[in-house]
Amino acid sequence: MIISINPANNKVIKEYIELTPDEVKSKIDKAHTAFLNWKETSFEHRAKLMKNAAEILRNKSNEFAQIMTLEMGKLLRSGKAEAEKCGWVCRFYAENAEKFLSPEEIKTEMSSSFVTFNPLGVVLAVMPWNFPFWQVFRFAAPALMAGNVCILKHASNVPGCALAIEEIFQEAGFPKDVFQTLLIGSRQVDAVIENPHVKAVTITGSTPAGKAVATKAGEMIKKCVLELGGSDPYIILEDADMEMTVEKCVISKLINSGQSCIAAKRFIVVDAVRQKFEALFLEKMKNQVIGDPTDPETTIGPMARTDLRDELHEQVIQSINKGAKCLLGGYIPEIEGAYYPATVLTNVTKGMPAYDEELFGPVAAIITAKDENEAIEIANDTIFGLGAAVFTSNIEKGKNIATNLLDAGCCFVNDFVKSDPRLPFGGIKESGFGRELSHYGIKEFVNIKTVCVK
Repeated sequence: MIISINPANNKVIKEYIELTPDEVKSKIDKAHTAFLNWKETSFEHRAKLMKNAAEILRNKSNEFAQIMTLEMGKLLRSGKAEAEKCGWVCRFYAENAEKFLSPEEIKTEMSSSFVTFNPLGVVLAVMPWNFPFWQVFRFAAPALMAGNVCILKHASNVPGCALAIEEIFQEAGFPKDVFQTLLIGSRQVDAVIENPHVKAVTITGSTPAGKAVATKAGEMIKKCVLELGGSDPYIILEDADMEMTVEKCVISKLINSGQSCIAAKRFIVVDAVRQKFEALFLEKMKNQVIGDPTDPETTIGPMARTDLRDELHEQVIQSINKGAKCLLGGYIPEIEGAYYPATVLTNVTKGMPAYDEELFGPVAAIITAKDENEAIEIANDTIFGLGAAVFTSNIEKGKNIATNLLDAGCCFVNDFVKSDPRLPFGGIKESGFGRELSHYGIKEFVNIKTVCVK
């Protein structure tokens, strides 16, 4: 049984019967049959349907936001923005897929030599709950435009979102079995990857989940893309515009109530400005409003599940027990729901969960560095490598640090890390491998085929 629970009040929304292994196999068979026809369609036809999906997302963004808010506690306005961003990625690939996948001529001694980009077939997506629409569409839009077909194993706490996404594609005119949702638990994922019709898999989620999927995909010799956890460092140098810096840092820390792989996690501040940063940051964090995610005044909604909230609190307590100082928050509110307040920890050092682990929620860890070099060293002292940012008035210095000195897949100067359909997105180290979005993302799940003619 798959159960959807409202994290704002812990009440059951709906229960769903999990598909049996035979039902899953039948759906995959149908997906493969659909692929044989879908791969022959033109880019023009696919683009028309993808633009239809974009229009549906725009017109029904309020409806989709309500589903997200109900199932995982997302602020209502954030859910609306997420749906609209999904429309953007649909339009982006509708307008650019044919150009991205056009054959590439390469001069050799042959009379003709070129590279083509052909679809693989059925692609499995194992997706998380934190951005329940965006994570799916940023995979599905390029995969479908490339001529692949998609099956979705969504997080078990957002089945309503998963089914709504399937309905969007059907309403847009896509053939029935080109995009399908599998209402299954994680224990059935291995069997799906093992199915011979499934040619590749992508996962966005925790590092342990990514390792499990990659292990099975490797065993079956199937392509996979992993977008996993992060412990994004934000370096604040002595010459940073402090008002702007703090504003950007607070926004990033509290994106999706802190439940984002690319939310700022570790604020590494050079000692000369640590007190100034800390005071301004604390002031803004104190002004955050925790509460009903449907209330426009709320800035921090509930976490997606109570167990996740409890795990986060344990990380905070362990860090405090090891010497971190709690300047704000750090307690479980005595209210119904999976709530956790804006929390600020300082004096964070290596060996504490707040330094070593991902804090997936509204908890900020402030780490002091004696100078720029130590700040960079601390930033890279992590098993993760998804996003990173540096704040400085010296733009050339910032560009050099972001380009050459930070170990991450996405590095920003004087702004918080964000995803954009036009730019590749992904990480290194235990944050995963492969890229989503831009022309790099659409080429992950194609056969990059060399053709030579004498």
